[in-house]
Amino acid sequence: MIKRTMPLQSVATRVLFYPTLLYNVVMEKVSSRKWYDRIDETVILGALPFRGMSDKQWESLGVEQLRLSTVDFTGVPSLENLQKGVEFVHRHQEKGHSVYIHCKAGRSRSATMVAAYLIERHRWDPDVASAFIANIRPHILIRSTQHQILETFYLSLTNSEPAGGGG
Repeated sequence: MIKRTMPLQSVATRVLFYPTLLYNVVMEKVSSRKWYDRIDETVILGALPFRGMSDKQWESLGVEQLRLSTVDFTGVPSLENLQKGVEFVHRHQEKGHSVYIHCKAGRSRSATMVAAYLIERHRWDPDVASAFIANIRPHILIRSTQHQILETFYLSLTNSEPAGGGG
């Protein structure tokens, strides 16, 4: 018999999912937090959409989904996933569509992705991109490890292309 064990981080994430989701719902009701905020003409940053609709229903409405898994709480999107996410946003931006970028609370993992989009689009450094998002959605929390991957993303753009370009 093979016994599989889950890493402690995965167990903690699963155990804390619903209590922290409930916390997000309560905070939206009792504070100035919004479930989502429009960042620019293309991107909306927000919390997890509830499961009221199946994938087929989303598809019938013309909603294309891109899932880039990153562990809750401490997860850091990979450089490859940041690039995939930014490409996805630009593909929809060219069609005049909006893109809803979310994680469970719309604070950390998704804010990191939105920062990557802003970095690529405007050639802003990670601090400027994060400050721009925080001005609209003050409760974001881009952790130091997430900031480090944004620095790597920024350097990959600015070392290979002239500054000032962008989508």
